[in-house]
Amino acid sequence: MNVLILGSGGRECAISSRLSKSPEIDRLYALPGNGGIKKYATCIPGSVTDIGCVKKAVEDYAIDYCVVTPDDPLAIGMVDALSIPCFGPKQSAARIESSKAFAKELMKKYSIPTAGYEVFSSYEEALNYIKGITFPAVIKADGLALGKGVVIAETIEEAKKALKEMMLDKKFGQSGCKVVIEEFLEGPEVTVLAFTDGKTIKPMISSMDHKRAYDGDKGPNTGGMGCIAPNPYYTTDIEKEALDKIILPTIKALAEEGCPFSGCLYFGLMITRDGVKVIEYNSRFGDPETQTVLPLLKSDLFEIMKACTYGYLDKTEIKWSEGSSCSVVLASSGYPGSYEKGKEITIPENLDAEVFIAGAEEKDGRLFTSSGRVVDVSATGKDLKEAVEKAYKASEMIFFEGKTMRKDIGKKALEA
Repeated sequence: MNVLILGSGGRECAISSRLSKSPEIDRLYALPGNGGIKKYATCIPGSVTDIGCVKKAVEDYAIDYCVVTPDDPLAIGMVDALSIPCFGPKQSAARIESSKAFAKELMKKYSIPTAGYEVFSSYEEALNYIKGITFPAVIKADGLALGKGVVIAETIEEAKKALKEMMLDKKFGQSGCKVVIEEFLEGPEVTVLAFTDGKTIKPMISSMDHKRAYDGDKGPNTGGMGCIAPNPYYTTDIEKEALDKIILPTIKALAEEGCPFSGCLYFGLMITRDGVKVIEYNSRFGDPETQTVLPLLKSDLFEIMKACTYGYLDKTEIKWSEGSSCSVVLASSGYPGSYEKGKEITIPENLDAEVFIAGAEEKDGRLFTSSGRVVDVSATGKDLKEAVEKAYKASEMIFFEGKTMRKDIGKKALEA
């Protein structure tokens, strides 16, 4: 089969590396791909949000199956538009990520535990509402915002600033025309990615993302600066609670609403004093969770994807390796703010870790930075301590001008 994967980041690099091992795939393509994905797939120029462009690539390259990984093409209905089988939800189901308001209302209707909230389309009404709430509070742009549309406001002044940027200044375009204001939850965070065909759901190994830019969970939110798996706070009892109260009810709720979800459903959870609650849903593989979890997958990823697409996930066995995984993100200096591009990347051979290219272009066999998050360094070990040590040892050996990284990925979990 000829398979096309849409996307250009570290997540897509990790998925491409696994799909390239499937004996069922004759040719693997990526649109647009990046300098690292070229190692596994033939890269095709184009935009993942240009439906016409993707349709033409499907025809020109005789594509039999498409893996739609980023949020934007899912939100605009890429899976609905293509005439071939796809891994990923249709537009109606992808709303669970593309509209925070839809997700919150779904949880409220089906009694899925989450933070208390209100939804506002009026700036004045939102401004008036925050005068009577307790801080800190969470303010979210309703639509997609590249993982940066969430502000934890410690004071009313910070909340006012966030509302102005989202609703008046249009920092996130139309995504901020409507906002969700939530109560602030406290506790360990957990990410659970899950394969589903709309009826059966099979969670992957849990993980812990590190979203803040600087050590000690300080600084602005980013797309993710590193990750560990499994998450030590996600005990067997917590897992059962999440499955019974959140994971299974969510799949049933979407089916009840007439928009069954097929693909990878992302559960962002928090373990509070009052039990496990949903922070957010994503309609696709997380980043950098994917780069951390997939190295532990023993089964053929393409077989699992097909089972989700064709509805036989209940008959598909998924095997995982023992041990732990750690992924460290190497970023450009200044990220998530402004940063320079075009810095040459040096990656030694025979590292005791996998290197997934997140933001680099290839020129004459050399790699140059092209994004804020540049490289994901992922290592596995018999336990978390070994995985973290291996990931950092490899990270120190990779060089590009302005390289930055958090030095405490997994530290809190190791101390727990």
